[in-house]
Amino acid sequence: MINNWLDTIWLIPCYSLLGAALSAIWFPGITRKTGPRPAGYINILMTFLSLIHAIAALNAAWGQPAQEISFPWLTVGGLNFTIDLEISPITIGAIALIAGINLLAQIYAVGYMEMDWGWGRFFALLALFESGMCSLALCNSLFFSYVILEILTLGTYLLVGIWYNQSLVVTGARDAFLTKRVGDLFLLMGVVGLLPLTGTWNFTELAQWASATTIDPNVITLVTLALLVGPMGKCAQFPLHLWLDEAMEGPLPSTILRNTVVVATGAWVLVKLQPIFALSPITQQVMIGVGASTALGAVAIAIAQIDIKRALSYLTSAYMGIIFIAVGVGEVHSAYILIVAHALAIGLLLMAVGSIISNTVSQDLTLMGGLWSRRPISGLCFLIGAIALVALPPFGSFWAMADLISHLWPGHAALAILLLIINGLMAFSLMRVFGLIWGGKPKQMTERSVEPLWLIVLPMTILAGLVLHTPQLFATLGIIPDWSAAYSLDALLLSGSSLAGLSTGAYLYLNDRVTKPIQIPWHGLQSFLANDFYTPKLYKVTIVGLVDGISQRMYWFDRFFVDGVGNLFGLATLFSGQNLRYSTFGQLQLYTLTIMVGIGVLLLLLFNRTL
Repeated sequence: MINNWLDTIWLIPCYSLLGAALSAIWFPGITRKTGPRPAGYINILMTFLSLIHAIAALNAAWGQPAQEISFPWLTVGGLNFTIDLEISPITIGAIALIAGINLLAQIYAVGYMEMDWGWGRFFALLALFESGMCSLALCNSLFFSYVILEILTLGTYLLVGIWYNQSLVVTGARDAFLTKRVGDLFLLMGVVGLLPLTGTWNFTELAQWASATTIDPNVITLVTLALLVGPMGKCAQFPLHLWLDEAMEGPLPSTILRNTVVVATGAWVLVKLQPIFALSPITQQVMIGVGASTALGAVAIAIAQIDIKRALSYLTSAYMGIIFIAVGVGEVHSAYILIVAHALAIGLLLMAVGSIISNTVSQDLTLMGGLWSRRPISGLCFLIGAIALVALPPFGSFWAMADLISHLWPGHAALAILLLIINGLMAFSLMRVFGLIWGGKPKQMTERSVEPLWLIVLPMTILAGLVLHTPQLFATLGIIPDWSAAYSLDALLLSGSSLAGLSTGAYLYLNDRVTKPIQIPWHGLQSFLANDFYTPKLYKVTIVGLVDGISQRMYWFDRFFVDGVGNLFGLATLFSGQNLRYSTFGQLQLYTLTIMVGIGVLLLLLFNRTL
């Protein structure tokens, strides 16, 4: 029976696909009497089955070597396309994480979107995301990983734009889609360019090839740089970070899924391709530079935001930047722990602020305050998520960052110092959000705010319990080799940066004697950070403007040239048909006249040719 859990692991993506297909039955245009709510319940059941299957399979696979399965798919032009799967504790653990977070997000959505009639579409798209991410975790092929990422890009567009009657939502979905398409295009170039060099797209075979190849450094640099742009877009790294900010226009339950595991799909592919990236020192330096600039810039932008969701979304970009640094220096183990720790912590933070948004009907931090006495459960969950996201022992992120910084000091001391700064700023940003919402005195928007429905509180508290038990989970799985690492110099430095950020934020935003909003002396710098380095304006005149310009010209060509030629032939046919139809109604004199004119024209042509 235990082997069956592993042998049928490929069924897990099918559970959610079945739920997505069944959701169509309860679209408002098809079923009206029951309402759309059964679509949510069915998808919750399917996700629960996926989680049970994943946990059972993880128990069976733990301590066992990885297995690989290949399914023939297509043979054409000398190319053999096979669907390669890798069954290992890491891949199954990733599936369990995806299914667990999606299950909590779906239960949360039942309470958060109680009065929404788009349940069918919404839960179907959540199921599509779950299926795609579970397939990506199992997939051991770069080509099919790219195909899955493309499906997830389309799903992002549909899920962000689910409230399509709102102009800002439509614009956000469009901009998010176009931004990710830039990264997808370069990723495709890298995927196609890699095959002639390696002869395979299998991740395991790519790692073996990388360990023995002597390829031209210039060639592999160009290919790896193209491959790098794809994860940059998926992980919302500069300059392709804007899509995650635009995606905040979608429903908050989808934001929970997107900011926890969807953005991590790019990091997953990045880790899988690390042996290939290691062949090019230039690409590694670019990866480190992108990660460092994004982490530092995004956390600075987060501090200047007044929108709750955006203040947290930029922290997601910053955290993904740290993962880029980890992969760039070859610390794959740290990258895996960072992915897990970030997913749990940021999910809890989003659930906590979502409970505030659900009944205050505002996302503006300047309009909130004084909620600690009214919303203690949400506030406590936010604090748990905050200390779990920064490097404060004994929680998950602490072990990941401690492992990373211990490897940075010998050869990358500047990056180690930068990591301490980023960690401190992240702690300050989180305490700023906490102080503006739960500190101070109640304001008009929070005067009557109370804890929301139990369907929102229940998954939030369950996730808080998981976050609190992350150290025990890591110890059980062997991720924490020695608890004495919590007393090392690196641990003390990380803890000091976290405490410095938290205490500074608490002093400024929990102190009623400090005037708020806080303004820095350099108003230009504050405006620069608040407006995201003016990246939206840059996008408008570059990516969006270029696509719009090309689309306008293609529209003109299609409207006036292609349609014009078609209309010309149509008019000619219509005119000739109008004339010929008279022969059908007995007007033979006109028919005879047409024949005589035709004969006359032919005689004139023959006469001229004879002369």
